[in-house]
Amino acid sequence: MPNKITRTAAAVLFELNKPLQILNNLRLPELKPGQVLVKLSYSGVCHSQIMESRGRRGEDIWLPHLLGHEGSGQVIAIGDGVTKIKCGQNVILTWIKCDGIEAGGSQYSHGESCEINAGAVTTFNQYAVVSENRLVQAPEGLPLDIAALYGCAIPTGAGIIINELKPQNNKDYIFVGAGGIGLSALMASCIYSPNLVIVIDISQKKLDLAKTFGATHTINASLVNPMEAIRKIAPNGVDYGIDASGTTNGIELAFNSVKRKGGICTFASHPKHGDMISIDPYELICGKQLRGSWGGSVQPDRDIPIFTKMFKENNIPIEKLISKRYSLNEINQALDDLESGAACRPLIYF
Repeated sequence: MPNKITRTAAAVLFELNKPLQILNNLRLPELKPGQVLVKLSYSGVCHSQIMESRGRRGEDIWLPHLLGHEGSGQVIAIGDGVTKIKCGQNVILTWIKCDGIEAGGSQYSHGESCEINAGAVTTFNQYAVVSENRLVQAPEGLPLDIAALYGCAIPTGAGIIINELKPQNNKDYIFVGAGGIGLSALMASCIYSPNLVIVIDISQKKLDLAKTFGATHTINASLVNPMEAIRKIAPNGVDYGIDASGTTNGIELAFNSVKRKGGICTFASHPKHGDMISIDPYELICGKQLRGSWGGSVQPDRDIPIFTKMFKENNIPIEKLISKRYSLNEINQALDDLESGAACRPLIYF
């Protein structure tokens, strides 16, 4: 379908450890087969963008480039071969591969000679050229602001619980890191009537929010030794430890918190490039397990409707994840607030 939209506003990463630059007249590329043009309504801001923009993933060979991997919006145009979605539909943009064509990335342009790289999905731009297999039709009745968080935070956190741990009722949990993914996992665990829920973070604001989601205990790791505090609450350890802190210390804490003979530690965090975890291998022999999670083992086309229904039926207040809204021009403030803990899951509106 022909596209009459030719330009977009966008936040661009030109140099590591420098603020993103806002460009208001970035030229859109022509749609290739399998690509879709989406007008963004909202974009979530994830810890991954802090890692990328602040050089914590090592060398970046794609500079300058666009960022963002969870969002929501409306389909404006479709390229050849796209059959999964239609123009006018509301969609969720996600980094997790879905059904559909893998069309790869694109190059936007600015001025006479500046090329801006983009992956298969970006969301820090008003209009985005997206690969068909990074889009899911938004469930009917789901507000677009909440829908944006189904691109990463909610499916990853909920998927860890629902798809990977598949817990029985009345189990004990520890969540390290009360950001978007950690709190989404906490909310999903509440579906299984947990017995004990301990949440650990360095932001009291996030810990207070965790209490509204069902935490029975909270530990501010900036004020006390978290391992000592955990032992007072659960001296024999817990059934499940979930780390979403983005630190190796967080992974180690979650692992050391689970019980022997069956305790499972799962992490979805992405520590700084080159950082290594240190654990006692004897604890593995004693029956503990350590697992990494890639997007909560989610199949977005299948799982997003399921998760939406489960959260609705269990009256889970997922809207509380959205702590603050920012315009695109405030994107650098949103990143700063996410890193400092002043915002749980910042939301960019267009």
